[in-house]
Order: sequence, then C-alpha cells, then structure tokens
Amino acid sequence: MSASDAAKAAPTQSPTSRKVIITCAITGAIHTPSMSPYLPVTPDEIAASAIGAAEAGAAIVHLHARNPETGRPDQSPEAFARFLPTIKAGCGAIVNITTGGSPTMLVEERVRPAATFKPEVASLNMGSINFALFPMLARFKEFKHDWERAYLEGTRDLIFRNTFKDIEFVLRTCRENGTRFEFECYDVGHLYNLAHFLDRGLVEPPLFVQSVFGILGGIGTHPEDVMAMRRTADRLLGPETYRWSVLGAGRSQMAIAAQAAAMGGNVRVGLEDSLWIGPGKLATSNAQQVTRVRQIVEGLGLQIATPDEARAILALKGPDTVAF
Repeated sequence: MSASDAAKAAPTQSPTSRKVIITCAITGAIHTPSMSPYLPVTPDEIAASAIGAAEAGAAIVHLHARNPETGRPDQSPEAFARFLPTIKAGCGAIVNITTGGSPTMLVEERVRPAATFKPEVASLNMGSINFALFPMLARFKEFKHDWERAYLEGTRDLIFRNTFKDIEFVLRTCRENGTRFEFECYDVGHLYNLAHFLDRGLVEPPLFVQSVFGILGGIGTHPEDVMAMRRTADRLLGPETYRWSVLGAGRSQMAIAAQAAAMGGNVRVGLEDSLWIGPGKLATSNAQQVTRVRQIVEGLGLQIATPDEARAILALKGPDTVAF
C-alpha cells in the first residue's frame, strides 16, 4: 500500500481521536543518575513513577530499564520483568517498551524486551543519527558512578545506528505479536524513511509518529522546525494516516508541547526527555511534568485522552494480549 493509498484508506478521525494523548517517558537512557536525585532508577522507583504519571493523566508510559545499583541502562528482559507486572496491576496506562534502549547497543539487544513481553506499543527509531550527549559535561561536573562521564564523553564519536535492515528487523520481530509502534523521528529524513516502509506495506495506519526535537544531531527546537516536521509528515504520509506527537528535549519540553497541542498534536513529557519543570528547577517526579502539560492542554480548551480512548485512537490490541 502506498502512502497515498493509505491516506485514502484511513478512517476519518472521530471526536475521540481529537483528544490529546499524553505520553510520559519515565527514565530513558539519556540522563545519568548524578544529574537528578528524582530520576527513577530501581524497579520500584520506575514502577511507582509510571503509576504516578498515569494517575496524573498520562495515557501511555514509555519504559526503559536500569541497573538498580549503578543506574546504567539495562535492556535485558529480566530488568523489565522486575517492574512491568507492577505497572500493569497498578494502572490502566498503555505500556510502551523501548526498542531504542541505549545508543550504544545493537538492535538485537534492544529489541529483546519488546519481543519477550509483546506490549501494545514499542518505540522504533526511524534512522541513524549522531546522538550527542557530551554537552551535558559542561553542566554536570560531579558523578557518582565511573560509567557516567565516559558514557557522555563517548557520544562525541557515536552514531546511533538504525539502518533500514535494523528497522526491518524490529518490525518483523514484533509484527506477529500485534505490537504497534511509536515511530521516533529525529529529523525530516526519518519521515521519508517511514513513508518508505509504509509504501512497502511493512507498517499500517494509523501510524503513531513521535517527532523528536532538541537532540544534538537531530532537528532543532525552533517553532519553524516543529511546523516543518508536521507539514512534511502531512505531505508524505497523509494527515488521516497518522497521529502526530512531539517531544522537546530539555528546556524546550513544554514550549514545544504547547505549540503542538495548539496545532492538533499529541504530547510527550517525562524525565527521559527533560529533568526540569522550570528554569533552574528540577522536576521532582514524572507526575509533576504530566500535571504541567495537562494544564497547558486543558488551558487550550482541549481534553486529554484516557488510556482506553488512546487505544481506540491508535488501534491497539488491548492490555489482555501482552505477555506480562
């Protein structure tokens, strides 16, 4: 099915589909434990933070795992098994398991948790990029763990590998599980890559497209960048074929969320993307960021989607079909 055919075949959006889906990315693999005492690290912290974000209004929780002693990213299924059942039992939020893992990992390692647990949603990066975190070394001088400084410094010479072969591997690995994807697009070229897979019939609408702004190596955070990504997605995919969401890294988190919500988009927040709740003020929880973005959305006269409404909007398989 070509992108143009998919656009014609996609259903007209219902009133429910115009509600704003809030995703919360709980811990990620970008920030290190020394940067904030509020970054969830242990399984109990990740679970409690995800449940708190859901209670605050997040329909989707986007999950990574960490070594509970060092805080280092851990993409083993065993690490995810320590908190997935608790989150499922504690809230009705849609669970989104990363296949991005850490930029230092190869795709075979990164896909294992999604392949094992068969979530409703998994993230999927749509292209290789320079993924530079080393500027954080100018802001954070003291580190609790030896790996943190070396991890950040190593991104001066790091390519986050997501080749066409890698992307196809993830799609084929998870396809039989009924898992749908949060397609993470860090630049305009990634939208072209997504259109390529749509034309080949390896992905099906409605596509959940997450535009990522502010990672050094990807597109920037200017309002024109946000508009350019939306216009390009409309042109390549067809506006009825996808559901658009945004995340802004660091200080741009709420400004980009506000712009996108006003443009009819969905939003993602969370301590994976930003440690802050205001200038020089660390967010004390993921729920605090969800509450703030919910206030922005509702201040625009919009309503947020419940988890079940988000499932309908994104055509998800339902929580009873996952393997956790």
